[in-house]
Amino acid sequence: MKNTALTDKHIALGAKMVPFAGFNMPVQYAGINIEHETVRNAVGVFDVSHMGEFILKGEGALALIQQVSANDATKLFDGKVQYSYLPNKEGGIVDDLLVYRIDEKTYMLVVNASNIEKDWDWIQSFNTHGVDMKNISDRTSLLAVQGPLAAQALQGLTDIDLAAMEYYTFTKGVFAGIENVLISATGYTGAGGFEIYFDHQHSEKIWDAIFDAGAAYGIKPIGLGARDTLRLEMGFCLYGNDINDQTSPLEAGLGWVTSFNKSFTNSEALALQKQNGIANKLVGFEMVERGIPRHDYEICDADGNTIGKVTSGTQSPSLQKAIGLGYVDKAFSKIDAEIFIKIRDNKIKAKVVKLPFFKK
Repeated sequence: MKNTALTDKHIALGAKMVPFAGFNMPVQYAGINIEHETVRNAVGVFDVSHMGEFILKGEGALALIQQVSANDATKLFDGKVQYSYLPNKEGGIVDDLLVYRIDEKTYMLVVNASNIEKDWDWIQSFNTHGVDMKNISDRTSLLAVQGPLAAQALQGLTDIDLAAMEYYTFTKGVFAGIENVLISATGYTGAGGFEIYFDHQHSEKIWDAIFDAGAAYGIKPIGLGARDTLRLEMGFCLYGNDINDQTSPLEAGLGWVTSFNKSFTNSEALALQKQNGIANKLVGFEMVERGIPRHDYEICDADGNTIGKVTSGTQSPSLQKAIGLGYVDKAFSKIDAEIFIKIRDNKIKAKVVKLPFFKK
């Protein structure tokens, strides 16, 4: 297992450490529910340095990104971030990712930890334009400072006007006395905040500076457990659970980041699927009767016929009810449709609801 540059910090803070995507990662410190509420109401810090970062540079960088990703990267400008995915040739998804435009010929791709090698090989296989590709994952640390008080907590560490940054934009500058830090107004929680990228040698200094600056705002370290409950309340897909090499991006609700005004990997087949209509759909649901849905639980109709499968589920700390995501036959995908989750051979009633589960 790999460690991040901050593993010793997490252990010293009493974190429960677990293997995740080949890394030794903190799943919780004080407890998932407490950490969840800290991010929703104040500010918390996630060490997500396990994520992968690739730099693509050169005349053909944009053309390569346009080929391998479904979204239209020509819409990007310097300092803009875009959510996208890498389609495979069989109708599924290699990975979902963020695309950062640093300048006209330089981009950073941020990919999921479990897919770093797979994504690198996939993108490289399309690199016929001589694009200079660098995998900087091992030397890049990433902290996600999330919550409604994030800008206030961090502002004393930089001259960049954090409150003025628009969602899905980024800038580079001095942060906590360190130069060339990339600050991005992005995150995976729906609570607002920033993701901060820097060379791993500065990890402890930046971590300590953030906690000193945020002390007055109740800042706390947050584990991957709360990261999962926070993203699920927003209906955000998690690669490996809700999307994977076999799932259709259109059935997963990723049509909004699928640009058919350009040619990309498998675009013709996806356009045909869009034209013919999807058979299944990823929906959000909440439990009507008592029970917590879990990954891979069957979803059935009132007669007990299998109509789908749960991909993610939890007891929502913010809503105090059980919620989940799952693929169902399209006929059962309408809002308020009655469905049943099979929990220990019992049919437990649920209903389809509009995403996100948590509304600000």
